[in-house]
Amino acid sequence: MDHGGLSVVARDRLRHVTVVGGSAAGLAAAHGLRRRGFDGPITVFGDEPRAAYQRPALSKRFLTSPDIGPDDILLRADAEDVTLEPGVRATGLDLGTRRLRLRDTHGGVERHHTVDGLVIATGATARRLPVDTPEGVHVLRTLADAAAFRADLAGSPRVAVVGAGFVGSEVASSCRALGLDVTLVEAGTAPMARALGDVVGAELAALHRDHGTRLRLGAGVAGFTGDGRVTGVRLTDGHVVPADVVLVGVGARPATGWLEGSGLPLEDGVVCGPDLAVADRIVAAGDVARWPHHRGGTLIRVEHWDNALRQADAAAATLLAPAGAASPFTATTMFWSDQYDCKLQLVGHPLPGDEATVVEGDPRERRCVIAYRRAGEITAALLCNSPHRLRAYRQAVATGHTGTGHTASGAADAPPPVPQAAP
Repeated sequence: MDHGGLSVVARDRLRHVTVVGGSAAGLAAAHGLRRRGFDGPITVFGDEPRAAYQRPALSKRFLTSPDIGPDDILLRADAEDVTLEPGVRATGLDLGTRRLRLRDTHGGVERHHTVDGLVIATGATARRLPVDTPEGVHVLRTLADAAAFRADLAGSPRVAVVGAGFVGSEVASSCRALGLDVTLVEAGTAPMARALGDVVGAELAALHRDHGTRLRLGAGVAGFTGDGRVTGVRLTDGHVVPADVVLVGVGARPATGWLEGSGLPLEDGVVCGPDLAVADRIVAAGDVARWPHHRGGTLIRVEHWDNALRQADAAAATLLAPAGAASPFTATTMFWSDQYDCKLQLVGHPLPGDEATVVEGDPRERRCVIAYRRAGEITAALLCNSPHRLRAYRQAVATGHTGTGHTASGAADAPPPVPQAAP
């Protein structure tokens, strides 16, 4: 008998599955396993003390809506017969014995857990600046981070946001929506220019200025001022940006410290094969996974919600597939960002050197589509306030075709049936 395309032999070989990482990718992997007929035990370990939640909401509606509490952004964890163990951190892995070392985050009790199948979905942690950090300086990665930052925004403080990537730009927008005085500090030439290019960066700089956010571009951070409590951000050009609260959004690093010495390949993430396999009966998914993109084989790591869900579902399929029969991960994923009155949707993965061209609308009117091309093929598309064109450009990026007159099928556009998506 066949169930979901998997042989009985393949399912019988895998007795139980352990998932390390209790956020979106971890839960999605558990859902994917059950959906494909795996009926053995599944245990999900997560190092945060509460159930998984919608991480993208932390820089958006969780900040701007004080009436929204943690319970309002929880993810459903309704995959059948899955054991969830929050507040448990993985501290090591012995491949020879397949023993996972664990520590309770409250109390520090250590224990071991033997793994058969393993899904690595530990995500990433916020990068911090290599300077002394006084009170009032925050990062934004976890629910606890967001709650502390939101509490500090009471009383109309002056806010400085360090880093004008996606998170920093969204936080600046959210703080302006709260009526706060905001300065956005970026070492590069323009907001998100590294990811989206200089042309888009210039338009995003104008977007921030049009909404009253001050920009300090081309200057790094040398440190902070204040005795115990932050009073300003000291820049490398000698200027000080006054601030009562600071949010540092300078990226994230994959959470792979617990795997050092395990023998698994680590290089800015857990290095996977095209099918997300890392070793025998071990796969990785989400922010922690680095895999060869199906176009050109460049190793990439993507820190986006949609990618985490789709990749976790694909990793579950790989874990259950007969040896050598797993399919490569080729999904065209997307990312969205709400900034002021703009909804940005990025489909695909633009790389440095890609040619960016406005193919629809006008960026100055904040309604347009920008296509990224490499060697004549479309590799990514950025949509500004053009959600009705999302399906067409997802299809265009998936096929590499420059024409966008035909829309994709529902199957190509629909995400896997995994935990509920963020707003």
